[in-house]
Amino acid sequence: MDAITRKRYVRLQWRTLIILMIGYICYYFLRKNFSAAIPAMEATLGFSKVQLGLFLTLNGIVYGLSRMVNGLLADRYSKRLLMGTGLLLSCIINLAICFSPSLNGFFHLLDGEGKATLGLVYLIGSLWVLNGYVHGMGYPPCSSLMAHWFRPSELATKQSIWNASHSIGAGVVIALCGWILSRFGYGAWNLCFIVPAAISFAGSILLFTTLRDDPSAYGLPPVEEFDREVRSAQAGQDKETAGGSVVSGPETDVQLTGEHYKTFIARMVFRNPVIWGISVSNFCVYVIRFTILEWGTSFLTQYKGLDIARAASIVAASELIGGVLGTIAAGWLTDRFFQSKTLRTSALFIFGATLSFAGFWLIPSGTSWIWSAVLIVASAFFIYGPQALLGISCSQYATKWAAGSANGVCGIFGYAATVISGIGFGWLAEHPGMGWNAVFIVAIAFGLIGAAILFSYWKSPANGYEKAHRILDEFHQK
Repeated sequence: MDAITRKRYVRLQWRTLIILMIGYICYYFLRKNFSAAIPAMEATLGFSKVQLGLFLTLNGIVYGLSRMVNGLLADRYSKRLLMGTGLLLSCIINLAICFSPSLNGFFHLLDGEGKATLGLVYLIGSLWVLNGYVHGMGYPPCSSLMAHWFRPSELATKQSIWNASHSIGAGVVIALCGWILSRFGYGAWNLCFIVPAAISFAGSILLFTTLRDDPSAYGLPPVEEFDREVRSAQAGQDKETAGGSVVSGPETDVQLTGEHYKTFIARMVFRNPVIWGISVSNFCVYVIRFTILEWGTSFLTQYKGLDIARAASIVAASELIGGVLGTIAAGWLTDRFFQSKTLRTSALFIFGATLSFAGFWLIPSGTSWIWSAVLIVASAFFIYGPQALLGISCSQYATKWAAGSANGVCGIFGYAATVISGIGFGWLAEHPGMGWNAVFIVAIAFGLIGAAILFSYWKSPANGYEKAHRILDEFHQK
């Protein structure tokens, strides 16, 4: 591979990364708009916290299951079509939610005071659960594409940059919805669905027309060969680094089919204890993450007494400042100081997130809102480290051939956390004698559990490629 081809390879890597970021930002436009609209839907339609929490819980559970199903599909079929179709379907669902009250003439969806009947509750709830499934078509193609396009030794840094799309998308849409509700009032809650849908439609067209599944679509060799070329150019030799990121050999370009594929997935994912440990930790991470993201505007207004515009601004800042910086910092620290050992950085970051969130809870009432903002942003900074890195860990330990499947398992655990952060926290916040204090205590407890699990993997290797190649060697010998 000559220097011109190597430069082209790098250029196309960045092109793919940017397209994936734009696409996933659009996914978040159609996912976290619901959270931003919660206070308005409570006030305007009369939804209760338990009902809203139930929507969030069912959405999360279905999303996690969808990530598992679509993770298996992403490892076998077109990632471009899978991701683009999911975003397009989500646009349609969000538009349906926006216009659902207008169907009152055909169905009894609103009572005499304009409040939601159970019919509207079931309709919007069902649409949001369906939205959870189609959103599961977004993450698996991204994790698989990143593993196919980027070398394992740089994957933590590059995928952390991509992972900033979570925070950018959530932060921008929360700020946008906060501005809409502040400018036009709570009665304009439906704009929180139609405006993001209109923007994201353009994003779906971008994915369909510009995304490519792997380097071979451009006539380029697989990433393993590119890795060897880079190492040879930098070190004057072709060998594996101390981190053990890639093993050279013809088997790196193997195509897994039939029983070999099933056996490989079983051993690298379903019978891999590291993947299960990562997944349980991911559950704990998502409890804290969703406490801030899903209920942030609610507990800042109701527990800390802030107005909706300031509360939305703080949650947006936690995503755009804390989330983006934390994600990128975690990836850089992992590759720079921890030899691509993602679980070490994840352990330190979730512990930091737990301490920051505890600090927010414990600051005395009457303290300036600035301290609340600083601690919420700090919590987001630290929680988005493991949120990004645990997905990368799945790609690293399951290898590129099973990255989608491993991330599907991890995703089920992450979004099963909505049982706690959704209906569980909705019930606690609304229950007499419990309230937001109980919510914070439970979230902090899960944070400590997640940190303990991750610290137990401190001495684990950086990835699972050595194990994968032993399995591939067994296949060749049969």
